[in-house]
Amino acid sequence: MRRIAAEGDRIFTMDRARELAPAVGLSDAYLRQALHHLTRSGWLVRLRKGLYAVSSAIPGVAPVHEFEIAMALARPSAISHWSAMQYHGLTQQIPRRVFVLTPVDVPVPRFRGHRDAGAADGFSVAGTIYQFVQTKREWFFGTEQVWIGEARIAITDPERTLLDGLSRPQYCSDFSESLHAFDVRGGRLDLSRIIDYALRLDVATAKRLGWVLEESGVPANKLGALADLPIVGYRNLDPGGPRGGPYNRRWMIRVNVVDPRGHQSGC
Repeated sequence: MRRIAAEGDRIFTMDRARELAPAVGLSDAYLRQALHHLTRSGWLVRLRKGLYAVSSAIPGVAPVHEFEIAMALARPSAISHWSAMQYHGLTQQIPRRVFVLTPVDVPVPRFRGHRDAGAADGFSVAGTIYQFVQTKREWFFGTEQVWIGEARIAITDPERTLLDGLSRPQYCSDFSESLHAFDVRGGRLDLSRIIDYALRLDVATAKRLGWVLEESGVPANKLGALADLPIVGYRNLDPGGPRGGPYNRRWMIRVNVVDPRGHQSGC
């Protein structure tokens, strides 16, 4: 364990353990048994099959951050949705699980733990539930690198995070909280970046963005690229919301929510 900590391998695979084992006199035959005993004694945390994290029980070793664990569970991946909203200060709510964006072709760990722990659709590690949200490979973009403690973490940037709230609000608390996040971002919003991102995603998300930006006071002449996108049929503003609400012909959006900012949408 001292050797692993000295090498900086706070999270390591079985293959990495095999590389280090000979230097400390461990045979390959005994390695699995040693890792099993170290896990049971609390020196290691088993993340999934063949992947371990060093426990903070070791003197001088800082606890492994839950975001760092998320990065190790699926590669490539990025902290996203509600977790990214909270990191960027776009919400005051604190999510009860860690949300992770990853391409649809990346294997992700499946349910592990007790059903009554609320992990039925997530993956539980040491009491933290990781919620993997998969997307098309070409839609896995809009991330940045940040340092959290001793770990370098990929996280969706504010503009991508806001768009994720429009497309999958169920992973950001709800649609009302996603709209509120736009107000919080306010004048710091990179308009050209978020429009560019939206044009690379699905048309329904782009139309929702156009509606939100226009309601926020963005001049119509800056939204032409979004307005000109062809779309067949109306889409709900809140994709998981109730039926009903006025139709907005400019954005081909059915406004099926009450805008918390008190704005009225033209039909």
